[in-house]
Amino acid sequence: MLPLFPPDPAHVDPLLLLLAALAVDALIGDPPALFRRVPHPVALVGSLIGALERGLNRRELDDGARWWRGIAAVLVTVALAAGVGVAIDRVSGQFRWGWVIEIAALAMLVAQRSLFDHVLAVARALERGGLAAGRLAVSHIVGRNPEHLDAHGVARAAIESLAENFGDGVVAPVFWYVLLGLPGICAMKAINTLDSMIGHRSERYRAFGWAAARLDDLANLLPARLAGALIALAAVAVPGADGGHALRAMLRDARKHRSPNAGWPEAAMAGALDLSLGGPRRYGSEPVSEAWLGSGSAEAAPADIRRALGVAVVACVLQAALVAAIAGLRLSSQ
Repeated sequence: MLPLFPPDPAHVDPLLLLLAALAVDALIGDPPALFRRVPHPVALVGSLIGALERGLNRRELDDGARWWRGIAAVLVTVALAAGVGVAIDRVSGQFRWGWVIEIAALAMLVAQRSLFDHVLAVARALERGGLAAGRLAVSHIVGRNPEHLDAHGVARAAIESLAENFGDGVVAPVFWYVLLGLPGICAMKAINTLDSMIGHRSERYRAFGWAAARLDDLANLLPARLAGALIALAAVAVPGADGGHALRAMLRDARKHRSPNAGWPEAAMAGALDLSLGGPRRYGSEPVSEAWLGSGSAEAAPADIRRALGVAVVACVLQAALVAAIAGLRLSSQ
């Protein structure tokens, strides 16, 4: 019988590497000392996108030209990211213990721990420093203008960001790795970064970022719904949360969100915590009318952020259990 991680990388099931990477990320996340010395892979992708945007998204061009150039930027970025995934996969296969390289790459591309830490920082800031500190902490994880948020708004923004990013920053990368391996997860992270940087509806990005936003919608179509289901199931096991309410809120309210995907995990989280999330907000100086998700109180508090984090942790465990089940079925069929 082969050991789980034999010296020959050809005999290592990729899903076992994924499980190991999920454990590594949950335990240590992205070591700050390392990424003070070398750029994070997502930062490198961001630098590429920034360079392409500056070179291609010229103000003097009409929307048609910007649209085509935006498509080109997306194709270049995603192709390069997938190519890096192929290269890492092939290089790691040449070494006796090459699977360690793949585990390290995967751990950097799944954002469980960093998401948890950033959202927990908002709860702590509100508890210890009040509204001003909470606004500063939440500004690192949301695109809206935090200066217009009261303490309840800051807490809601943190919970909404947690739910949405659980979908596109945790579930989606795992989903695409299971389907397509390292090229899939690298491409997904590039797609997500493209959307976060240029997939906006502002005058500057409306045409140029169209392809980035639509590709992100497509890539997250199934992962977002899976994320909502995992949140609803996790809520069953978390004190103070309600899985039944989460499922009902998700099925009732998910489609009210302007995004075809973000509403699924956000509505599930709203129902799980008996909150109302979403609602009107500001991006920069522009007011945006959004529907409310959930039917509970809109007066979220730091304690609600901590309950949401508990739900997210259990949802991450459930996702790992699902990966383990798939790996077990594959191993038993060999």
